[in-house]
Amino acid sequence: MSKLHLRYVQTFCVGGQRFHYFRRAGMPRVRLPGLPGSSEFIAAYQQALAAAPSPVGADKRSKPGSISAAITEFYSSQSFRSLQGGSPAKRRTILERFREQHGHLPLASMPKEFVIALLDTLPPHSALNWLKTLRQFFRWCVTRKLVQNDPTFGVRLKAPKSDGHHTWTEDEIAAFETRWPIGSKARLALALGLYTAQRRGDVIRIGRQHIRDGVLSVRQEKTGAKLAIPIHPDLEAIIAATPIGHLTLLTTVSGKSYGANDFTYQFRTWCNAAGLPKRCVFHGLRKAALTRLAAAGCTVHEIAAISGHKTLSEVQRYTDAADQARLAQAAMGRIGNKSVKPELGEVSNPFNPLEKKLG
Repeated sequence: MSKLHLRYVQTFCVGGQRFHYFRRAGMPRVRLPGLPGSSEFIAAYQQALAAAPSPVGADKRSKPGSISAAITEFYSSQSFRSLQGGSPAKRRTILERFREQHGHLPLASMPKEFVIALLDTLPPHSALNWLKTLRQFFRWCVTRKLVQNDPTFGVRLKAPKSDGHHTWTEDEIAAFETRWPIGSKARLALALGLYTAQRRGDVIRIGRQHIRDGVLSVRQEKTGAKLAIPIHPDLEAIIAATPIGHLTLLTTVSGKSYGANDFTYQFRTWCNAAGLPKRCVFHGLRKAALTRLAAAGCTVHEIAAISGHKTLSEVQRYTDAADQARLAQAAMGRIGNKSVKPELGEVSNPFNPLEKKLG
């Protein structure tokens, strides 16, 4: 057997008997009959070797024309592979759950009513994410002529009212800084979020090679935007004070770069140690950074130049809130300790029914 040097062949010995199998990634295991080198063994081996591997994500229960089979093919499509940031993982999670529940059903006969009924079982935010995912999937199915009509066409969901992730307050930031002093990885993570206003996926990739002449160069994972952000003196001091034995600034205990979910778990651990509530997540630091910039009087365009927002309407909310606070403060400052209650003579003549009657 060893002299043949046949690829993908596995040998198992049970009770003194040898069993030979062909095993290649993406394919089921195939029993190879006879002895290695025999005609029947070689014939079975050649047949197994010629078989095409199953696509990534293939499910042996998938039948041609089923939802499961279409999802498997969709993963290899340009439509799915062009997704950026955390979108591929999120949409794969939704599709796999959809496959688990309904993968055996025929794709072509999927009615719109089924999609609507499915969305009705989900919370508002989840329903919106499911609709986006299924809409992309079924539109691809239409282009591949796997279905004649898109069952998500015309389905509308009202976006739930929400401000999204909680914006860290200054007290919450101070509590974290008190628990995690300068020089700790936790404090470095907080500073990177506060002084760069970048998303989690971009922050965990920042390294010394991205900083030159006091400017941080970032290519955003989600939008592809290229940003040049001046390093704040406080961030520069924290980076200098933190032991870093790797190009990437934030690393695990073993010195490896963080995966997105691993970093989320670690940051939650740091927040728990600081006594902060569950609402304090890393993305809230991005919002706190935008709030600080707006409070400092930065314009919408100046803030967007740091945050990388492609639409200014999101940034406008922060400047509007800052403007409202400044105007309210100025208004109250104008009156000082004066009373704003008008004197009686300043009020127009009151209506007195008795005077009118006597007149």
